[in-house]
Amino acid sequence: SPFCLFLGVCGGEFSILRAPQSVAFRDGSWPIPGERIPDVAALTMGFSVEEDLPWPGLGVGDLFHRPQATVLVTVKGVDKLPVKGFSYPIENAVPFSLDSVANAIHTLFSEETPVVLQLAPSEERVYMVGKANAVFEDLSVTLRQLRNRLFQDSSILSSLPLNSLSRNNEVDLLFLSELQVLHDIASLLSRHKHLAKDHSPDLYSLELSGLEEVGKRYGEDSQQFKDASQILVDSLQKFADEMFNLYGGNAVVEVVAVKEFNSPLSRKTRSILQASQSKNENPYNLAYPYNYDYSVIFNIVLWMMIGLALAVIVISYNLWNMDPGYDSIIYRMTNQKIRMD
Repeated sequence: SPFCLFLGVCGGEFSILRAPQSVAFRDGSWPIPGERIPDVAALTMGFSVEEDLPWPGLGVGDLFHRPQATVLVTVKGVDKLPVKGFSYPIENAVPFSLDSVANAIHTLFSEETPVVLQLAPSEERVYMVGKANAVFEDLSVTLRQLRNRLFQDSSILSSLPLNSLSRNNEVDLLFLSELQVLHDIASLLSRHKHLAKDHSPDLYSLELSGLEEVGKRYGEDSQQFKDASQILVDSLQKFADEMFNLYGGNAVVEVVAVKEFNSPLSRKTRSILQASQSKNENPYNLAYPYNYDYSVIFNIVLWMMIGLALAVIVISYNLWNMDPGYDSIIYRMTNQKIRMD
């Protein structure tokens, strides 16, 4: 039964909405570094991380019953959302990515049916792998699709109390369309419940910036911003409950809300122009940084070489002492009796 991690970034607060008994979060005000949030997601799912995480908020938990789904929702434009559950302050709110968790899932469960969905509706950024391609093929991902989805009969507009928000304002529609995505993800997954009951972990990473746009448009003291914040909290809680139930209660639901990131998200890339500069990058002839896989690779190579060397010695010894009498007719022609005849 998979595990759901629902993560929303609240300006500097990391909140746990729901968690199964197999994952142990402790109540306290310990700050969590923003760049280590992906490591929290990895550790709760039972994956290893390169660097130890000395954060008291996460306990060991049940090592034999790990969650199998992570739902991470990043909410931009607000310092704090009044959600239920444990809350921890965020230290150094820098952009983060769950690519490392996605890679771990692909590596360990490549032959099974994991669902990997990473989505930023306002930026039209989407990444779907595995069964997500089939399950969420009807999910609205572009701004035009999101707008059209809102005006369909089954949209959230028919049941959501808009209060001071308007159906005729583009900023309001962008905010509401992100809530529509949350609703549609849970709805589509409910039609494929077998994916929530398999043995492969699932990953959902969502980034919502509609509330930030509402704040820029109307101001953070406006009634529109207050209504949007309350609607978002209710929608996130409902989404968390739905995902928690779809995964049979084996889900961790987290919320992180961030006013704005300290620096833009940058991915490591290499340019051809760097080739000419690489000679001067290490003027002091320092050793390369220690790789945590070094000991594993060293043992694999060492024992493989020892095994091959022993095999060559044994095979060579047996070939040298082979009895020609037991071999083919070619060697039997050297028999003493045949030569005498």
